[in-house]
Amino acid sequence: MTQLIQYASLRPTPWKNGGGSTTEIVVAPPGADFDHFDWRISLATITQDGPFSPFPGIDRSLALVDGDGVLLDFGHERFVLSPSEPLIEFPGESTVEATITGDLTTDFNVMTRRGRCRHRLERRVVSGRQELARRSNTTVLFLADGESLTLSSATERIALVRYDAVVLDTDQAWTMDTIQATVLVADIIPH
Repeated sequence: MTQLIQYASLRPTPWKNGGGSTTEIVVAPPGADFDHFDWRISLATITQDGPFSPFPGIDRSLALVDGDGVLLDFGHERFVLSPSEPLIEFPGESTVEATITGDLTTDFNVMTRRGRCRHRLERRVVSGRQELARRSNTTVLFLADGESLTLSSATERIALVRYDAVVLDTDQAWTMDTIQATVLVADIIPH
């Protein structure tokens, strides 16, 4: 079943440490908490420097959506999530200190529980009409930048505005149509 998730209907939850907020977009199984999800996709806004919460047994991907970016310090390695390097993957149990490089940063976050599923996250710039390449039976498309995008199959037509998402869990072929947009495509692959 195809599911449109309108950003306007979602509510952010403040972090316990006060350093930002998280807006859950979709979680599987539905209603699962942090200890029981198979996979989870959210939008996080980081407003101040501080540590990331640890998620043992979880694989994570972050994609910069808005802002100047964030410096991620893993202790032995540093990475700047920025417009020129907008994607990173790392294990959830990693100790990570975040330092924002501007006023705030907004990041798309994909988490999958090892042993149950894995994911692939891709950032695509779309102009005009393009096919949506999928690598699994469950794909989440997120409109990261651009005013609007139309997603079409042989039987459905879905209009998205910025920060809307669509969960696709059928084998249908889909096309994207927009003047100019940046989308994030997360494929969820079961084990």
